Parts: sequence; structure tokens; C-alpha cells
Amino acid sequence: MISPYIKRVRAAIGHDLLLIPSVAVLPRDDFGRVLLVRHTDSGAWATIGGSIEPDETPEDAARREAEEEAGVVVELRGLLTVVGGPGYQVVYPNGDETAYVSVVYDAVVRSGAPRPDGDETSEVGWFTVAELPSLRLDELNRLLLGAVFDDQGLGRQR
Repeated sequence: MISPYIKRVRAAIGHDLLLIPSVAVLPRDDFGRVLLVRHTDSGAWATIGGSIEPDETPEDAARREAEEEAGVVVELRGLLTVVGGPGYQVVYPNGDETAYVSVVYDAVVRSGAPRPDGDETSEVGWFTVAELPSLRLDELNRLLLGAVFDDQGLGRQR
């Protein structure tokens, strides 16, 4: 879902390149599996995440996105990495150009059973690192997961 803030900026700049600060959350379970969500628009698996609103911290954005997209309350366990650059630029079907700089957090689920929101996400699932390369991931998420898990067949940008 596009935030009111980004809608206002887009109204002013049109489809031009917009740099968006964002978060990604990687909840892991006791078996080391990572929780991902399947996006309804593309059908691709992705990390839980989204843009940071002007009035929130990256940590608050990470917790909000986990609750919105997967129905879980997470405890953030630390910063995994920060990613950005050419591989994190996207041109959306409507022509909007976006570049993401994403703060990536390690997390654990503290409450709630993972479930899709039915709007932005259609499915949730726990995956081992070994399973990640076989998933349908968009290029941005493939690079992000490769950066976190030191490639593991995901095509890490070097």
C-alpha cells in the first residue's frame, strides 16, 4: 500500500526517480528458517518490509510492517545490514522509478500466528536458507537476501 506521504511526493515529481528509505524484517524461528510473504500483485516471495514514514523510526517501521503484512508482533534482535544502490532500483508497471535504501533487521516472532493480510500479501511461509534460491523472488529481494545470507546461491551483488 502506498503511503499518503509518497502519494503527495509522487504528485509533485511524477514518475521521476524517488529515493525511499525502507526497512526489511527477517523473523527467524528456532530452526533458522526465515519468514517471507508472497505479494498479491506479483506473486513473488519477499521479505516483510516497506517504507519508513516521516514520523517513525526505522525500528517502529519494521515492527509496523511485520504486523501489517504478516500479522505478527516481532522483537527486533539487531541490524543485519543496510542495502542500496543500482540493484535496488525498481521501475514499476505504472512508470514510477524508485530507489530503495533498506535497513534490514533480524527478528523473532513474539506473538501472533503468521498470516497474510489478504490485501498486500496472499501467503506467508517459513523457509530455510537452502530453499531461498528456488523461490520466485524479484531481483531486489534476491539481492537483499543474498547480502544477508552471504550469497547462498542467490546472486549477491558484489
